[in-house]
Amino acid sequence: MKNYKELEVWQKGVDLTVEVYQMTRTFPPEEKFGLISQIQRAATSIPANIAEGWGRGSTKEYVQFLRVARASLMELETHLILAKRLSYIQGDRLGMLQQEVETLGKRINSLIQSLLRK
Repeated sequence: MKNYKELEVWQKGVDLTVEVYQMTRTFPPEEKFGLISQIQRAATSIPANIAEGWGRGSTKEYVQFLRVARASLMELETHLILAKRLSYIQGDRLGMLQQEVETLGKRINSLIQSLLRK
């Protein structure tokens, strides 16, 4: 691969981030500096850490950044669950997003395992 943008895991992270940004547009304005900000930061952290890890040049550092991306993914899921409980998103929408989170988490884990085997 020539660069991180070719990685499916990075592409899916960007897709999820775009989806999250679109979804948070419907949240109450008073959440602008609260839950909206937290959700968006967690989401953008996922592909950003995948990209930064790629650019570090060592497998050890790359794996560490992938672990940070995975942690941000879990943070995002927690914020989404809170948003659902606060009735900012519907249950079916949460289910769809959680499925995407789970799939992306598996892909990140697979990439970590692949790198550790080298």
